[in-house]
Amino acid sequence: MFDIYQSFSRILENEEIAIPLAAIIALTDLIENSDAGTMFELVNALHEGEKSLKSRVSNSIGVSAGCELFIDHPLVFSQNFTDLKRELIRQGRKYAEEALTYRSKIAELAVGFIKDGSVILTHSYSRVVMQTLLLAHQRKRISVFVTEARPRGLGLKTAEALIAAGVPCSVILDSAVAYVMDKVDFVLVGSEAVVESGGLVNAVGSNQIAIIARAANKPFYALAESYKFHRLFPLSQYDLPSHNSKILSFLRPVRPARSASVSRPPNTTTDPQSPPTAPARITQEQISENNPHVDYTRPDLISLVFSDVGSLTPEGVSQYLVGMFAG
Repeated sequence: MFDIYQSFSRILENEEIAIPLAAIIALTDLIENSDAGTMFELVNALHEGEKSLKSRVSNSIGVSAGCELFIDHPLVFSQNFTDLKRELIRQGRKYAEEALTYRSKIAELAVGFIKDGSVILTHSYSRVVMQTLLLAHQRKRISVFVTEARPRGLGLKTAEALIAAGVPCSVILDSAVAYVMDKVDFVLVGSEAVVESGGLVNAVGSNQIAIIARAANKPFYALAESYKFHRLFPLSQYDLPSHNSKILSFLRPVRPARSASVSRPPNTTTDPQSPPTAPARITQEQISENNPHVDYTRPDLISLVFSDVGSLTPEGVSQYLVGMFAG
């Protein structure tokens, strides 16, 4: 029996493939392995596949964006069902192949906005940002500040790759963003999704960087492949599908249970001057589990979104999404 999550996981072993694109390829695999006999059955199977994927990933935003793009664009033409399935598979494979070229298109577009001698601040790790920075380094002089990007610490991966390529780079604490902002010409970040409002869902910390950039009058640019455009309209951080009750929950003091069967050794007394029992240590793993991995940045904080469909204002993203799913 076909397991869409197993297919999805195998596809993601290729580090060049983003989560939305992996979801599209996995849905294509599902069609290829489906025994559905009608379009109605096939669409139901696709929705069940989407549901299965979303239930088994920790952050469903990217999966939702990819599934939405694939499922909401059914083919309508007068061929028999077997031919229709074959055409859906062909178009899915073709789209996936073309989508792998999107980062190079975005890099070419974004490099045109980068001036020689620019000092850039980036956050966490993004494949399209890396491609853009490496291309800019080939053509111009740039220097890059990279945040640590706790809790996952993916900024270190970015910094190591940039230093290996010869790009002047400095890793900064997430809490030092305001400190370095005056040295920065602009901020450049990737994306988990660009939503219908024109806002950005990205690695947690992106929102506060955008707020600081706005206060310092520095441009905040986002890079996003068009398959990350998503018809989601969050009004706050807590509207994101990744938010749950475990995030930001308060830690409760743990008191040892009393037991009547436990008695003190003979000839011992309680010393009122003895120090209290040491509190339980809080681990990095606990902190990570108790905090969000992504956050939402409002559209008014974003200067431009560079995509394979062009450089768009947040309003332009909204218009593109409306046209993309019209009809």
